[in-house]
Amino acid sequence: MLAKLTTYSLLGIDALPVEVEVDISPGAIPKTILVGLAEAAVRESSHRIERALANCGYVKPVDRIVINLSPADLPKEAASFDLPIALGLLVASGQLASDVLGQYAAIGELALDGTIRPAKGALSMALSAKEQGLRGFVVPAANAQEAAVVEGIEIIPVTSLTEAVGYYSGQLDIPPQPFSWSDAVANFGKYGVDYSDVRGQESAKRAVTVAAAGAHHLLMLGSPGTGKTLLASRLGTILPELAPEESLQTTRIYSAVGRLQPGQALMLQRPFRSPHHTISEAGLVGGGSIPTPGEISLAHNGVLFLDELPEFNRRTLEVLRQPLEDGCVTISRAMGSLTFPANLMLVAAMNPCPCGYFGDPRRQCQCNPMLIERYMSRISGPLLDRLDIHIEVPPVPFRELSNQTAGTNSETMKAQVVAAREIQQRRFGKGSLRLNGRMPPSQIRIFCKLESDAESLLKSAMEEMGLSARAHDKILRIGRTIADLEASENITAAHLSEAINYRTLDRSYWK
Repeated sequence: MLAKLTTYSLLGIDALPVEVEVDISPGAIPKTILVGLAEAAVRESSHRIERALANCGYVKPVDRIVINLSPADLPKEAASFDLPIALGLLVASGQLASDVLGQYAAIGELALDGTIRPAKGALSMALSAKEQGLRGFVVPAANAQEAAVVEGIEIIPVTSLTEAVGYYSGQLDIPPQPFSWSDAVANFGKYGVDYSDVRGQESAKRAVTVAAAGAHHLLMLGSPGTGKTLLASRLGTILPELAPEESLQTTRIYSAVGRLQPGQALMLQRPFRSPHHTISEAGLVGGGSIPTPGEISLAHNGVLFLDELPEFNRRTLEVLRQPLEDGCVTISRAMGSLTFPANLMLVAAMNPCPCGYFGDPRRQCQCNPMLIERYMSRISGPLLDRLDIHIEVPPVPFRELSNQTAGTNSETMKAQVVAAREIQQRRFGKGSLRLNGRMPPSQIRIFCKLESDAESLLKSAMEEMGLSARAHDKILRIGRTIADLEASENITAAHLSEAINYRTLDRSYWK
């Protein structure tokens, strides 16, 4: 007897439909054959399924069993095929009769006692099920919240093989999983930090506000303990709330790699990723025989923070150059190419020298000029050129640390950022790439109009600092953002002067 069910396989962050075909031939030599380009986790499923069936009171047929996973040329590597294969065995052996077998897809990894463990990528799979026009989707209970985000399809949560069989046979009524936006916001949409925690550093907060308003990449230089990490970790609190489409994009990535918290339906906070400096190239941009997203994709619509930037492997840092420009990363393998989104704000922090105290008024630097030059040479010029804003984060005086009056808080900074971004949306139209930090050269000429004194100032800066064409464009973009923060139509000399001051590494800082 032949049984057919629908399930899904992840390819990157996309879910592709897979048809599970189970055929049982009575009287033939007992043997289980699994075909369809199954990887190790899928090939081992027969042992898990056999014990799960036995421990739930069912019988595995002692006949020739052929299990086909179609399409045959699509690699299948997840244990989430366990549940549909087990259901197919029960249908093909006559132990389960169902009138809705073709109307519901199913995923889930089986434990030996028949309980169902969560699977990766349930959100993308639910979206694919909806596109196929299926009535519903049977998922592990732990994945029900994220899958329930998709409207127009019934999400049926099950905790065991017995429950799934009961639902398909019509003997057990399981109501579809509801989704509550207010509950999701209450549980996962609140930040527990604020810029009021950062004492002093008002000039650095201003630079962070400018960076957030225009989605500019930021580099902070300063001695150890000056607050660089604190400033970076609170950046999400001043960025605009994730739009529904942004939230869905980000959640799909986290769902595909199994990074959602238990019970979390959506990513409602902007991601903040801070990988260690020992990370590999594949860990940063993604990779594997079947490519999976890396840290830059996990930071999509959020912040990627690289602390101690010169300690990262130089080759690893170089792979950032193309994603920073394009907002996506393409990984090519023999089986094909996959493109992952990587629209992020890069924030980096570093010390000014190996000992960390060059230019510190309180501590004496122990490094000679050659050591400092070697330290800085770990970061290539082209990568530094892609970082829009470079600022110094000086030590905080005791009087500011002991001051009981809180400085600028996140609410005040966020209001400025949101107002500036609304101006940019009216200018460019909606879309995350339509921000000042993403302006192409053609739009710079249109929207970055300089007043006469500002144009003279920029000419002098170009000649004296030896700026590249890319640095010229970045100064104009930053100047446009500063003007937007003040609701100014044109870029004045004051706006441009502040923008030039944010190019610390273009000045003779180490000379």
